[in-house]
Amino acid sequence: MSDWHPASWQEKLAKQQAKYPSIQALDEILDQLSQLPPLVTSWEVDALKSQLAEASRGNAFLLQGGDCAESFSDCTSPVITNKLKILLQMSLMMIHGLNKPVIRVGRIAGQYAKPRSADTETLDNITLPSYRGDLINGPAFTTESRTPDPVRLLRGYGRAAMTLNFIRALSESGFADLHHPENWDLDFVSHSPLSNEYHKAVKDLSNSLRFMETLGSAKNSELNRVRFNTSHEGLHLHYEQALTREVPNRSGYYNLSTHLPWIGLRTAEIDGAHIEYFRGIKNPVGVKVGADMPTEWIQALVERLNPDNEAGKLVFIHRFGAEKIAEGLPKLIDAVRQTGKCVLWVCDPMHGNTETTENGYKTRRFDNILSELEQTFDIHHREGSILGGVHFELTGDDVTECIGGARGLDEAGLKRAYKTQVDPRLNYEQALEMAMAIVRKTAG
Repeated sequence: MSDWHPASWQEKLAKQQAKYPSIQALDEILDQLSQLPPLVTSWEVDALKSQLAEASRGNAFLLQGGDCAESFSDCTSPVITNKLKILLQMSLMMIHGLNKPVIRVGRIAGQYAKPRSADTETLDNITLPSYRGDLINGPAFTTESRTPDPVRLLRGYGRAAMTLNFIRALSESGFADLHHPENWDLDFVSHSPLSNEYHKAVKDLSNSLRFMETLGSAKNSELNRVRFNTSHEGLHLHYEQALTREVPNRSGYYNLSTHLPWIGLRTAEIDGAHIEYFRGIKNPVGVKVGADMPTEWIQALVERLNPDNEAGKLVFIHRFGAEKIAEGLPKLIDAVRQTGKCVLWVCDPMHGNTETTENGYKTRRFDNILSELEQTFDIHHREGSILGGVHFELTGDDVTECIGGARGLDEAGLKRAYKTQVDPRLNYEQALEMAMAIVRKTAG
């Protein structure tokens, strides 16, 4: 790593970056960011890496989920609580069914930037920069809103800090206490065909907890408070660089904006700026991989991002689509196996199953998402590899963005509460259904 430093990515081609009208203004903001306290700690990062190593061996399971793109306006206690609640409830169902620890990682406290298909957008013969997330510009179709503003980097840092502070407070205050499941907002369950299954799982977990406490005369702290880790796509490289630090008593550089940053499929070029930046940080790193990635590319990613074969270091988040996974995933698994190095395999069944309805709604079908996930378990089993986690775009709110699920949401019903700024998410009920489906699949 003698040729690497936090700014060495600037010598490479950097895709999906904002074009600021004033470089001087950007540099001034980045200088401020570089002097602010880190958002996470190096020992939290190392602890997560150790947990991910266990997941790669089949001894734990990663549940990663949250918004496609966070907005600054969502930095409120109800929105944050709902996001954590659905991840918590999904994880409890999975702990009960999988009989192993579940690692909770939210797409939260930093998922403020998104890649776009085009740099500009045209409406009524007016062309403006595309909306790239609240970290960069605003969604309103005006020149003022769409012009990239570096001050938004400070606002994003502030929102991330406030979100993390609230998450840590909730985690330490009994937010996850299974002794009082009656305090959870389960109103939707009473209307769901899966109501009995959910309540039975909660009852079984509560009974098991009381049994353990009776035998041990002590409470199980893991079930009274939990740790939530954060993740986001490390898209805006200037922002990531500003929060990359050396720390006392540890070697190397840590990205202290999040625990688990990842690289999107559009910016995973071997010789690109994102791979250059990510290869030098000590964090565990994720990479979105999928169809049309040749063997040489996959193997080069492994060699570049995990040269020392460190367990828990590299997470491959594969996304194919229900119709392509049977053909594409075995080739991917074989390509990595040939390197002789360890990766954590995670299934993202969302992105490959996106479609647009006749009315123009971008959506995903629950049945296709479930099909890809179920095929993934089967393929990894046949290939002798381990599926160590799942990656969902989801929300704890009552939105109508994905078709299907137990209540049979149809295309006409999408308009009732279609709120996403970019990609469609599983709602509260659909997400919990997905956790139940994972349990049933592994139990079967």
